Amino acid sequence: MNTTALVSIPVGVVVERHTATSPWIDYLWRPSSVLEGIPSAAPWTALGTAGDVATFYAGTAIVELYRTETANYLSNLDSGTPLLWVALRPTGTDTPLEVIAVTADPAEGEALTEAGQDIVETLPMPSGIVQALEAFIVEHHVERPFFKRRRDDVGELTGRSRGRRHE
Repeated sequence: MNTTALVSIPVGVVVERHTATSPWIDYLWRPSSVLEGIPSAAPWTALGTAGDVATFYAGTAIVELYRTETANYLSNLDSGTPLLWVALRPTGTDTPLEVIAVTADPAEGEALTEAGQDIVETLPMPSGIVQALEAFIVEHHVERPFFKRRRDDVGELTGRSRGRRHE
């Protein structure tokens, strides 16, 4: 099976840093937006502050589109509010977070939450990415029929009939 991405869409990730009210941590971080393309700013460029919230350009990621995942992309678009899943990982260094992934696939987005320490949020999908996703689906989506599997009769497998006790 070929799992090579057919389309790669570069994006930039913007994060917010909120001052925490906890005695154990200084800040809370969360992704706040996804930008189409790669900005000219260097990662971790401060973009502004408003009260106790500071905004930073965190870095880049690539949204990869796979032919085998078109049903998931279609489901995302059909939801009425297309989303991107953004995953960030704390680094413990001068750059507090690393951009791990940005995806348009809801199943992959859910899988990103399994790591435990990562910050995973959904954000609105920019219109240019929505258009690219729609074009990708038109070109590559193949509707697969659903076949309901019939349960095997236990009697056929064990030599016993269902509903009768053998002694």
